[in-house]
Amino acid sequence: MGLYDRDYARGNSASFGTTSRADTQIVAFVKETYKLFAASMMAGAVGAYVGVPLAGTIATMMWPLFFLEIGLLIGLQFVKNKPGINLVVMFAFVFMTGITLAPLLAYTLGMSGGGVVIGNAFAMTSIVFASMSFFAIKTKHDFTTYTKPLMIALIVIFAFSIINMFLGNPIFQIIIAGAVVMLFSVLVIFDTQNIMRGAYETPIDGAIALYLDFLNIFTALLQLFGIFGNDD
Repeated sequence: MGLYDRDYARGNSASFGTTSRADTQIVAFVKETYKLFAASMMAGAVGAYVGVPLAGTIATMMWPLFFLEIGLLIGLQFVKNKPGINLVVMFAFVFMTGITLAPLLAYTLGMSGGGVVIGNAFAMTSIVFASMSFFAIKTKHDFTTYTKPLMIALIVIFAFSIINMFLGNPIFQIIIAGAVVMLFSVLVIFDTQNIMRGAYETPIDGAIALYLDFLNIFTALLQLFGIFGNDD
């Protein structure tokens, strides 16, 4: 019995040690993810700052820049495990998102009270993002099982967004922007829970997921505030 007890204790100790290491690794993963997310936000802001004075030129090159942005995002998946180059590609991508956002920011700044509109959109985005993140941590409901419906919703919204680029219908744009806010608010919960569970392969994956959630909510709210705040 004594030998059994010692083996049992050793087994529990090993199990506890493994659990502790796993928890420590997840905590380190989460910290690294949010550090990269914060750095991404700053790089995106720099891209927007650089792009606003060049908004007219950027607007004429929107499609090539959009495809470059997508190319960088795809390329990031191939180099995310290569130290150094992964950060270069990641920051190049988020910088480009700031560049491509510049025409919308410049247009909004040209409106009466445009600076306030941008400030309100950013503040509201921050509130939504923080609220959804807090909810993701506190809720007992598992949102990570919603992968398929969320991806379907994303594809549908993207398709209608492309269609409305040619139609230019403001009512349609309001509906799409509202749907984007709701979808990416849920995606904040989805991505936060995946990060907390260590489901992403690298911290870069989690950081980019959060960054895109924030960016899309901000862009959609900026469009909504711009539409309703426009005297025209």
